[in-house]
Amino acid sequence: MKSYKLIKTAVILLSVFSFILCAQEEKEEGFVSLFDGKTLNSWKIPEGDNGHWRIVDGVIDYDGKSEAQGDKTLWTEKEYEDFTLKIDWRLIKEPVEEDVPWVLPDGNYELNADGTQKTVRVMDAGDSGVLLRGTGRCQLNIWSWPIGSGEVYSYRNDKNTPPEIKKGVTPIMHADNLPGEWNTFIATMKGDRLTVVLNGKTVIENAQLPGAPPTGPIGLQHHTDPVQFRNIFIKEIK
Repeated sequence: MKSYKLIKTAVILLSVFSFILCAQEEKEEGFVSLFDGKTLNSWKIPEGDNGHWRIVDGVIDYDGKSEAQGDKTLWTEKEYEDFTLKIDWRLIKEPVEEDVPWVLPDGNYELNADGTQKTVRVMDAGDSGVLLRGTGRCQLNIWSWPIGSGEVYSYRNDKNTPPEIKKGVTPIMHADNLPGEWNTFIATMKGDRLTVVLNGKTVIENAQLPGAPPTGPIGLQHHTDPVQFRNIFIKEIK
């Protein structure tokens, strides 16, 4: 038991030290922290949430069970126009085998000979997302599908989306780390254009999001699956 407590203390100290180093580095690059590792002061906690959005060992921890009656997503207090956002995330649900659709590079679903969607079995660790400009339509998807995280699902999955837009919001590669491991998004919004770098690899490049609001808050999506976030920084582009 004593050994376990020492290990836990070491993990917490390492997390805090990592946050301090990361905060210093981002500050030098002109980024502003949206999470201090201790409070949710920069965020609007959903009314009636009842503690499901919380801080555990220096990270934002969400169990997917918010009791809020309305919107359960965690939004920033401030709205942003053009920006670069850096954020670490990881899905923490115990992975289970699931059949999920196979998405083609052009954003369409691959079909079987009988016209049904082709599926592939994966170890599914859940679903979440980072919302941009105050709307779920501008969502960077976080999930375990083979197409990879970072795609803009609402645009890709809309049957009215033009082919060139659908292809643009579909990741050009799978860059996710293994379930349970930390991942890093670097997302840049300029006007209605979006570029997403996941774990150092560009998965979305200058994709157009027609109709994207000109400004809005950043959101950590409510979903029914547990997820964690840390090291959240933003730099406004004037």
